[in-house]
Amino acid sequence: GTGKTAAFALPVLQLLAASNERAQPKSPRALVLAPTRELAVQIAQEFVKFSHGKHLGVTPIYGGVSIGEQARRIARTNIAVGTPGRLIDLLNRGALKLNTITTLVLDEADRMLDMGFIKDIETIIHKVPKERQTLMFSATLAKEIVTLSRKFLKDPKHVQMAASVKPELLHQTYYQTTADQ
Repeated sequence: GTGKTAAFALPVLQLLAASNERAQPKSPRALVLAPTRELAVQIAQEFVKFSHGKHLGVTPIYGGVSIGEQARRIARTNIAVGTPGRLIDLLNRGALKLNTITTLVLDEADRMLDMGFIKDIETIIHKVPKERQTLMFSATLAKEIVTLSRKFLKDPKHVQMAASVKPELLHQTYYQTTADQ
């Protein structure tokens, strides 16, 4: 990938290590919002990979699996990575408290808005402490993204990557297989 997950995961891991909260998580310190379950799982796996097997308590939270198991795991989680819908479900059940969040990440914010998650995102943002670091990643700077950033980010810094990728940095491979492979 592009290293976007590392751009927020490594600093979050460093902050957790510095605050010495890793050993006995009692509730999430970092929350990452992702538009899809696949992305939530991928981000959670990257956190585990970047932490070199240290048991930080990383929990992916998404629909389509047991909400009870996710609710049990959340109590032992430093980092929650979830989709807005399932996070709202856990908040409504009282199984998730966000009062300990120090870092909030909105990954693929443009896709979450396109998928109609704006009200859920606003509900979640209103449940986290005002004193926090908020990071927002978006492939586009649509009017809604700019509005969202002005509403919820304090003194934001805008970083924009070059529009094109150098072909010499890309390597593509494909494998032709049969259905049973």
